[in-house]
Amino acid sequence: MSASAWLQLGVFLVVLLALAWPLSRWIHAVVEGRIGWLSRLEVRLLRLAGVQADREQGWLRYTLGLLVFNGLGVLAVYALQRLQHLLPLNPQGLGAVSPDSAFNTAISFVTNTNWQGYGGESTMSYLTQMLALTVQNFLSAATGLAVVVALVRGFARHSAGAIGNVWADLTRATLWVLLPLSLVFALVLAGMGVVQTFKPYQDVTTVEAQTWQEPRMDAQGQPLKGADGQPVMDDKSGQTQTLAVGPVASQLAIKMLGTNGGGFFNANSAHPFENPSAATNALQMLSIFLIPAALCFVLGRQVGDMRQGSALLAAMTVLFTVAVVIATGAEQAGNPRLAALGVDATASATQPGGNMEGKEARFGIEASSLFAVITTAASCGAVNAMHDSFTPLGGAVPMVLMQLGEVVFGGVGAGLYGMLVFAMLAVFVAGLMIGRTPEYMGKKIEAFDMKMVSLAILLTPLAVLVGTAVAVVVEPGKAGIAAPGAHGFSEVLYALSSAGNNNGSAFAGLSANTPFYNLLLGLVMWIGRFGVIVPVLAMAGSLAAKKRLAPGEGTLPTHGPLFVVLLIGSVLLVGLLNYVPALALGPVVEHLILWSAS
Repeated sequence: MSASAWLQLGVFLVVLLALAWPLSRWIHAVVEGRIGWLSRLEVRLLRLAGVQADREQGWLRYTLGLLVFNGLGVLAVYALQRLQHLLPLNPQGLGAVSPDSAFNTAISFVTNTNWQGYGGESTMSYLTQMLALTVQNFLSAATGLAVVVALVRGFARHSAGAIGNVWADLTRATLWVLLPLSLVFALVLAGMGVVQTFKPYQDVTTVEAQTWQEPRMDAQGQPLKGADGQPVMDDKSGQTQTLAVGPVASQLAIKMLGTNGGGFFNANSAHPFENPSAATNALQMLSIFLIPAALCFVLGRQVGDMRQGSALLAAMTVLFTVAVVIATGAEQAGNPRLAALGVDATASATQPGGNMEGKEARFGIEASSLFAVITTAASCGAVNAMHDSFTPLGGAVPMVLMQLGEVVFGGVGAGLYGMLVFAMLAVFVAGLMIGRTPEYMGKKIEAFDMKMVSLAILLTPLAVLVGTAVAVVVEPGKAGIAAPGAHGFSEVLYALSSAGNNNGSAFAGLSANTPFYNLLLGLVMWIGRFGVIVPVLAMAGSLAAKKRLAPGEGTLPTHGPLFVVLLIGSVLLVGLLNYVPALALGPVVEHLILWSAS
């Protein structure tokens, strides 16, 4: 990795921590309800909704409330897509979204996955983009915040029968954390050139005339086919181009801060209207990690020991740094086969060295590689480059980060509660080695807790691997694979890993906007989200009911370098071990083939 790449990584981490520390103080105050007159306003708002904020719930009622809330969100997003042709704020006259695509998108945005099998600017009206997708960007992130707050309460409380009030937690996360941050960030982005308008798409005159081909349609609007069975193509030419615009900055802000990732445009953060410069690119990268990093400090404040949160943050930072080094190094090394063809693989018009395929010239290899690692370490999924065009090793890094459960900073709330699950596993393993009941942050980790840990860790890999196996066996699944061999398998594995771990990015070579993939990925997204949340909330209830014990002579310190190493080992061995055979059939084979022939 080059010196400039190291400098970029170092500056990113320093600025991130400098911003996360003060933000953690505000989030902690919000969680505790110590926000002055805003608390009184919050009580009135909740009372209007029929909620008593001081009436707390056990883990089961808390969970049921969360499931019902998100289930209603799926219905609302589905209905808005299906009815958008009848609703206002649709200046382009876009039609109703197909049932299977609407189903997939509804689950995708409710589960914080934001997988997009469609082109946003050619499919969704302004109203759908705002009222369905952007609103769910807030609510899905608030769900993650509520879950992690409930789990941390489980560690912090002593013999308690409740873990909080789900409606109060969702309201606080949305109104006092996500909404103000997004408002400020949206104004900054709009000031830096990100589009924000309700005007219809703009027709402009190009400098040169363009020529292209379009399929000839029959009276039913279907492509006509010739004697060879291929569509009949007509030559077209023109000197006008339609530029898609819309309320982009307002959606982009929460897309990043909420680790959502679904873009207004099909090209996502590679689109110049969504990410116009290196400055906006840097801000977007920082915003993805901002809340997940701050939550580590919030954990320390909640349990009264800042070292606990710092240890988790240290483990995340080490794993993140290693991933950046591998991915950036692989992309800077480029394609060795170019040298065999007599092409200088160490230089490009914009940046010396490496693989520039699928990357924006205004960002280059280093910023594109860093963005790819950040967006897949977090459950964001926004992309500023085509991951499908990365080298096999460079593309494997984002895939592996998702398969780890996206606990390397991870999504809003989801990253921290995922890492806490691995931390409980780590102390359990340590307890087995010394023959002592494991303890973590003053709570004994017992049989029920470990059953929930096992469910939270294993359900997602099970859904991903079974889904991948089905997709590469049945005909509807194989029909979407355009690339033969190992890379085609990698595309399927990446898609299911992205869905199951609620990321939303894609290798994009897979034709996944079909009834088969829309239904399969939607099911896997739901399992990957709530198959983890339910066991985590069950653990929160179990931990809250236990006494909080003072550390004794035999207690494993969970705030030092030894525990950080143990935690990293648990994440890598347990989190990744499930996927090793599948990775061997995909990116590992690709990498060996690429370099063996060089």
